[in-house]
Amino acid sequence: MTCRAVKVRQLTIAASLRILAAMSVKIPALVLSLLVLMVLPLGAQQHSWEFPGYENAMRGSGREIGAVDEGSFLSAQKRRQKFIDEIKAMLFRNFSYADPAVIKAFEEVPREYFMYNYESGSNMGQSAYEVPAREWKIGYGSVLTDYMMQAYMTAKAKPRPTDVSLEIGTGSGFQSALLSRIVKKAYTIEIITSLGDKVKNIFAPLGFENIEARVGDGFFGWPEVEGGFDIILVTAQAPFVPPALLSQLKKNGRMIIPIGQPWKPQFLYTFTKDAQGKVHSQRDVSTLFIPMTGQIQTPPPRPSR
Repeated sequence: MTCRAVKVRQLTIAASLRILAAMSVKIPALVLSLLVLMVLPLGAQQHSWEFPGYENAMRGSGREIGAVDEGSFLSAQKRRQKFIDEIKAMLFRNFSYADPAVIKAFEEVPREYFMYNYESGSNMGQSAYEVPAREWKIGYGSVLTDYMMQAYMTAKAKPRPTDVSLEIGTGSGFQSALLSRIVKKAYTIEIITSLGDKVKNIFAPLGFENIEARVGDGFFGWPEVEGGFDIILVTAQAPFVPPALLSQLKKNGRMIIPIGQPWKPQFLYTFTKDAQGKVHSQRDVSTLFIPMTGQIQTPPPRPSR
């Protein structure tokens, strides 16, 4: 892709369409349609996600295609509808409702693009949309959470187009990519430097420009974000709720966090902050996440007598 093409792709949708509309009197309808597809991000042209686009996005993120060829890519795409149907059925079972925005996010975000082991440099995209859902190791002790739990947590957070979200534990980046298709701005923090430095480069090739990623200790949240967050998702087990995260949760905000002991069954908790700033908690389903590391593993000082 030329530098000029890259610049065109990075135009905002609104600006791009204004340019194309002004040119439409001179350009045949078919050519105009193709130009629109070029400037729209992946989420808006999901039907055009084909193997050449996948190859370009992988290379743009600095990763190897590896064992994934066009045949295995197409085989994975054939499983995609069943994957969506499984998610819908789970949401109806648990919430009596499948939020169309959540389903649309799963339809728009290509899971195969996020299935990659960064430690070994091996691509696992050919196994995407597996049924039943399972976790996948992505290197450095981190995993890609199974998509059923990701769908459950996303629906539980009740994301809205005006929201600002924060994920603690970027991992593969798939969870924040999902949120970014719904919310106004998605922030994500990864504590493992070797992983975080690589994963933060994977969003731009998809045109997901409302995601900001960094390496750091999620225990402290992201205090530089003015106003805090409507949604905080913690995708690692914590023995308690980090105080900074509660303080950065906006009024009427929602935080989803697995609480318990390392490598033992945990419970997903939902913390909400009402309009007066009072925090409420609700214990939810049993689950199992890898432990949160960093400051949270340092016991707090005992109060002096």
